[in-house]
Amino acid sequence: MTNSSYPSQLPIVDLSAADRDPRARRLLHAQLHSAAHDVGFFQLIGHGITEAETRALTTAMRAFFALPEADRLALDNINSPHFRGYTRIGDERTAGARDWRDQLDIGAERPAHAPAPWEAPYWWLEGPNQWPAALPELRTAALHWIDRLSGVAERLLHELLASIGAPADFYDDIFGPRAHPHLKLVRYPGSSGEGDDQGVGAHKDYGFLTLLLQDQVGGLQVQREDGNFHDVPPLPGAFVVNLGELLEVATNGYLIATNHRVVSPPGATERYSVPFFYNPRLDARISPLAFPYADRAPGVTVDPANPLFAEYGRNELKGKLRAHPSVAARHHAELLLHPEGQPVMSA
Repeated sequence: MTNSSYPSQLPIVDLSAADRDPRARRLLHAQLHSAAHDVGFFQLIGHGITEAETRALTTAMRAFFALPEADRLALDNINSPHFRGYTRIGDERTAGARDWRDQLDIGAERPAHAPAPWEAPYWWLEGPNQWPAALPELRTAALHWIDRLSGVAERLLHELLASIGAPADFYDDIFGPRAHPHLKLVRYPGSSGEGDDQGVGAHKDYGFLTLLLQDQVGGLQVQREDGNFHDVPPLPGAFVVNLGELLEVATNGYLIATNHRVVSPPGATERYSVPFFYNPRLDARISPLAFPYADRAPGVTVDPANPLFAEYGRNELKGKLRAHPSVAARHHAELLLHPEGQPVMSA
């Protein structure tokens, strides 16, 4: 849906301006401040990721989705208590409805962490990935992408915090070597043919920053102040960046996390996208940010169906249990129900 009161493109921010003269950096900060406060979304250029790096990842991704279905299902995330691996079309849920896409979920490559009785259950989210034996180049490209985009996101967060007058390194201690990045390789296979065009339903991300690489097919839509969802035209070489709920919480709503969705491409048209989620440690507690505009903060959006917790890991586990009910039922049935029958992560 398009509305003439809005530009057809999101704000465009050039991160390389941070390395130029003071005037260029001031302009960068003004653009970041406005985009993060008013929209919650922008297109990022000047990020330093090369065409060769992008091509290595997207080529390996397309090769993965071209594998025989049996090879992909060998990595079914039903096998992983850490919610890693392949999700077949229609198996993920957003707001209770199925998403018409399939995907491979990848995180930092670490040993399985089965939490002890005294540890928080969100430590289940830490563990190994599942990789296709026939495509060793996918592992190489995906882990390289996580490393490179973690660096871009760290730099971007520093500039974003500085743009609102906050200490640039305020949140450094909740990231570091134990940060919990998340990468999805996603294919939208076209319309389901059942009158439902939900590629992925409307939602907000629950981390700090999301950097999305999308192809030229389009379908991403962002909810603007008029309540309508507006198309985000693909911009070659750019990442679509959106703020997650943790930044909204940290700034008491001054910076905003914005609803967005993907409409399935028509017919049998395929769309590929690669969202990268820049998340802190699972046990990170998000301290309120002190900054000069704090007195103008409107407060955090309240959604009784989506409570936000002080520890990041509780928010991510809540989301995973809802999005992947089959994995939750197989590996984490004890987390789904209190003795009184209420979902553990819903209140």
